[in-house]
Amino acid sequence: LYHRKIVFTYVRAKRFCHFLNIEMVTADFKSLLPVIDISPLLAKCDDFDMAKDAGVAEVVKKLDRACRDVGFFYVTGHGISDDLIKKVREVTHQFFELPYEEKLKIMITPAGGYRGYQRIGVNFTSGKQDMHEAIDCYREFKQGRYGDIGKVLEGSNQWPGNPQEYKDLMEEYIKLCTDLSRNILRGISLALGGSPYEFEGKMMRDPFWIMRILGYPGVSQENVIGCGAHTDYGLLSLINQDDDKTALQVRDLAGDWIPVIPIPGSFVCNIGDMLKILSNGVYESTLHRVINNSPRYRVCVGFFYETNFNAVVEPLDIFKEKYPVKGTSQVFKRIVYGEHLVHKLQTTFTNLVEHS
Repeated sequence: LYHRKIVFTYVRAKRFCHFLNIEMVTADFKSLLPVIDISPLLAKCDDFDMAKDAGVAEVVKKLDRACRDVGFFYVTGHGISDDLIKKVREVTHQFFELPYEEKLKIMITPAGGYRGYQRIGVNFTSGKQDMHEAIDCYREFKQGRYGDIGKVLEGSNQWPGNPQEYKDLMEEYIKLCTDLSRNILRGISLALGGSPYEFEGKMMRDPFWIMRILGYPGVSQENVIGCGAHTDYGLLSLINQDDDKTALQVRDLAGDWIPVIPIPGSFVCNIGDMLKILSNGVYESTLHRVINNSPRYRVCVGFFYETNFNAVVEPLDIFKEKYPVKGTSQVFKRIVYGEHLVHKLQTTFTNLVEHS
């Protein structure tokens, strides 16, 4: 009830500010999602007995609560410098400010492995057009490595030549996000009652990743959908969003949309479809959407940590034993992650496929 009152107050305040044609400063509003300082976990992340540490145990307890209740949380104490996090957003703003002709030099195509720039209106969620532009990048792999399914994503990432430092900066950032995601998953594995390394077996020995670099134009009307309601495809997502605009929304257990108010220096973290399956449904991948009601342009850089591309994903034995299916609870089928991803991509980019 307390959370609902805050959401109601937030929505009313934002509508009032929109009516007066002023932008609301969101920093004064309390965050509704858990904030978890994971520094104790990172300090012990290579220790097999990390669960015995009191600081780690407290982080694990908070992760478990967050994953069960909402599937979203803020991560602080993550060890990635605030300067780098800001720089990633700054150069992204610089790219999206370029003329279309310049951005289209790295235009996304199905033949190029769905890698590169997509202009506003290319992306569809649940059949509805989204109001954003983006650069899509995927972990690169050798031609033929994953057979016919992998062929769809074969290609090289198309990094902007302007700003010049973009490629080097983002590759450094991707490496740090990969390491951070693996370490957060060690805490989540403990939260589920396993060892720290349940998510590092053969299914995740060669983890895939996705990077979506997103730009949301400012709008002069309410409730323009920047990105429609969806869950994420893989294991774990790290969201780096502008500090001064609230646009991301998460649907809670009551069906209400919670605004994800930016906390400077943090990542917004959420679990995806593959983690839901691996945990035997204990943790839920949560619906979320983006509505940028600000008159100013917003950027968001999403890093998505996945299983191996060709992994056959099903509930892990340890979690099937700890959390057996009861009554009419959902029974998960085995899913090949790469097939799941390609299906989602081809649905999202239906318009792109038809015109290629």
